[in-house]
Amino acid sequence: MALKVVALAGGVGGAKLAHGLAQVLPPEDLTIIVNVGDDFQHYGLSISPDLDTVMYTLAGIANPVTGWGIIDETWQAFTALEHYGEDMWFRLGDRDLGTHLLRTHLLNQGLRLTEVTQRLSQHLGIGPTLLPATDDTLATVVNTHEKGVLGFQEYFVKYKWQPTVTELIFEGRAAMSSEVQIALTEAQLVVICPSNPLLSIAPIFAVAGIRDALCDLPCVVVSPLIGGRALKGPADKLMRELGYEPSASGLASFYADIANVLVIDEHDGDVQAAVQAVAPTLHLYQTNIVMQTLPDRQDLANRILSYVSEVYL
Repeated sequence: MALKVVALAGGVGGAKLAHGLAQVLPPEDLTIIVNVGDDFQHYGLSISPDLDTVMYTLAGIANPVTGWGIIDETWQAFTALEHYGEDMWFRLGDRDLGTHLLRTHLLNQGLRLTEVTQRLSQHLGIGPTLLPATDDTLATVVNTHEKGVLGFQEYFVKYKWQPTVTELIFEGRAAMSSEVQIALTEAQLVVICPSNPLLSIAPIFAVAGIRDALCDLPCVVVSPLIGGRALKGPADKLMRELGYEPSASGLASFYADIANVLVIDEHDGDVQAAVQAVAPTLHLYQTNIVMQTLPDRQDLANRILSYVSEVYL
């Protein structure tokens, strides 16, 4: 069954499932909308960490150890800046710098971030359509107990997401691009990849109109948690700090107004009653959601699409 699928993604886990979907769907049937709340300016360069993580993963050049950055990276520019006494808390590899230099140059020429991303993706041989959630400025700002108000990358990278978060603020009046609007209008299924719901998906929802559009579409959410813990990153810690239980029922509560299917790991046990208590109509699908290899990504994508096609659509 051919499906027009829109995936929402950010971070390493989201990029892995987006890559899996790209292996099993025709390129013209997959659009991936990516968080830009963590975008920032650094040494005069326009950095889009989530877009780059997804883009490098789809291109097959992501660092397999970290999940971010480029494989076989070198660090000569980074080392030179350290020699000048700079505090290089945000690592910029030499090959990665090429992406940031070209993105900044094209943006300064007047291209939209969507157009820049499409140009970069084309040269990397990426088939599916990769879209930033918005072309407008949207910034995730983190209010913390210990450090006060921090920019996202300060919180996440410089302080290694250790400060206690008291509030997330999404600054900017961001609207959907025409490309995002068209993708959501044409979509037959939305897959929310196993990304941090508060740091990667909530900023996408902060773009005017996106969350409302999802309410009218079949939507599958894939959990970033197993046994109440994040496979990578601070999703469980942050959910707890902001009042969500880091569990299937916590995810069901967060996505209750848009999710039709919640995919959780087979080892999470019997959570049907807890999920239905907060989202009575939500379908629960338990399967192996760990993606250690490329075949794992492809297999999970196939299982999700098969389940949705047979049981829900």
